[in-house]
Amino acid sequence: MSVGILMLVHTAFGRAEQVARHWTKYGCPVVIHVDSSVKPKHYKKFVKALEDVPDVRFCKRHKCEWGDWGLVAASQSAGETMLAEFPDVRHIYLSSGSCLPLRPVQELQDYLKARPRTDFIESATTADVPWTVGGLDAERFTLHFPFSWKKHRFLFDKWVDIQRFLRVKRKIPNGVVPHMGSQWWCLTRQTLSAILQDPDRETFDRYFKRVWIPDESYFQTLVRLYSSNIESRSLTLSKFDFQGKPHIFYDDHLQLLRRSDCFVARKIWPHANRLYDGFLRSPEGAIKMSEPNPAKIDRIFAKAVERRTKGRTGLYMQSRYPNEGWENGMTFGRYSIFQGFTELFEDFEPWLARATGSRVHGHLFAPERAEFEGGQRVINGALSDAPKNRDYNSIAFLTNLIWNTRGERQCFQTGPRDEGAPVWFFAKDPNAQVSVISGAWAIPLFKSNLNFADIRKEAARLQKLENDQLYALRSPYAKARVRIWTLAEFIEAPMEPLQTIIDEIGPEKTRRLSEAPRMTDLTGFGQFLQNLKNQGMHPYLMGDFPVSQEDTDQKKPPRKPYLVQ
Repeated sequence: MSVGILMLVHTAFGRAEQVARHWTKYGCPVVIHVDSSVKPKHYKKFVKALEDVPDVRFCKRHKCEWGDWGLVAASQSAGETMLAEFPDVRHIYLSSGSCLPLRPVQELQDYLKARPRTDFIESATTADVPWTVGGLDAERFTLHFPFSWKKHRFLFDKWVDIQRFLRVKRKIPNGVVPHMGSQWWCLTRQTLSAILQDPDRETFDRYFKRVWIPDESYFQTLVRLYSSNIESRSLTLSKFDFQGKPHIFYDDHLQLLRRSDCFVARKIWPHANRLYDGFLRSPEGAIKMSEPNPAKIDRIFAKAVERRTKGRTGLYMQSRYPNEGWENGMTFGRYSIFQGFTELFEDFEPWLARATGSRVHGHLFAPERAEFEGGQRVINGALSDAPKNRDYNSIAFLTNLIWNTRGERQCFQTGPRDEGAPVWFFAKDPNAQVSVISGAWAIPLFKSNLNFADIRKEAARLQKLENDQLYALRSPYAKARVRIWTLAEFIEAPMEPLQTIIDEIGPEKTRRLSEAPRMTDLTGFGQFLQNLKNQGMHPYLMGDFPVSQEDTDQKKPPRKPYLVQ
């Protein structure tokens, strides 16, 4: 009997029985601790099921909760029973009811027999521990923790804050340097007996009972006082995610677990029949494995964590939504937004579609409806043009549109009337290309048949809305490709900005524009702006428009399409 197994069990008793029988079948005695929270009828049934196995013992029961002293007390009781009942055991291996042996038991026995004085336990000082996630490191040893972190989180946090405010600092027992590590260890008989039979054990126990998560520090610290040869690693494969929660292994992890070369793995799903049937087998014909090395599969776990935390580009997923800033790219692909172009040009949308081959929509965030290309009512991904559905979550509406039309560039119009448009989202999205002709919203008002008092009121409202939108686009937080022209400077030389826009949107081989969209007639527009000024409304977003008819005629571009000579 070279190896004794301690099992901490609280559920899945059928699987625990199966694993216990496997250990004892190949010469490893087993001591089982069953959580005292388990109902008596289930406990008795479990005990009765193993009555026929001579090398199985049950120890004194303790109540075990996450991060509580009960897990250490359970390990102590099981260890004491092992030392008393099985004097021939040289190494004691701590495991749980959800642990599964991955290699033939004889290989573990031979491995430990070749290292009779080595203790395998992860043991590192708090300064060297990088894996504490969402918790405390050095303070877990200097503060008191009478409240459960899981059941009484509010009291736990408040008590920590109070102790910090009062500068409470517990005294660490003399000669003790706090260490941390995995709960799952394999200690020699000499080391474990020295810890459990130490004259100062009562002092150590009293101190660690108020340490946070003592099962990760009690044996990890005290082993430094007695062991002559420590391998600071666990022989058990135990992986944790970015939140500090253990990974659960399922049937489709069979090949992955084989590649780890580890002796034991946790946590195994109780219904993973392929894993239990595959590993709890006769050692004959088993593949000879090499030195245990959990790091061999770290790359796969790192990819899993990355996929869970970042997800696929431009998509939402349960593990990161709705936390802002967790996006792996705010949208899936590049898209273009135009503001003021449909007001200035009479046929801008069809012209842009011809020039770039992109899908060109109208005002997707218009108050009346989402103006999809070609007047469609429903578009890819079952996105409806209903404003109520769109405005429920305008950002999700846009990201879904970009994802469901992947493979083609999406272009759409916006403006100050589109109050539901997520302008800040556009501004911060590196995939967005935003082109704005500021003040172009005044052109439809200029051509309208409204009373001038109503025009003045609407102009003041739209100018304020567009000014807020421009503030977002010019923000230092903006990552979009943003170009802003005033209406006056754009109409002086429209071909150059149009060519720049087309070059960026269009295919790799670009060509010089031979025509431009047809510009609307702006005769009298300068006087219209002056009339707004005379009425007390200052239209400053359009730039400097001349008032006289002569100057207007000089600045007005020809009505026919522009031709490049």
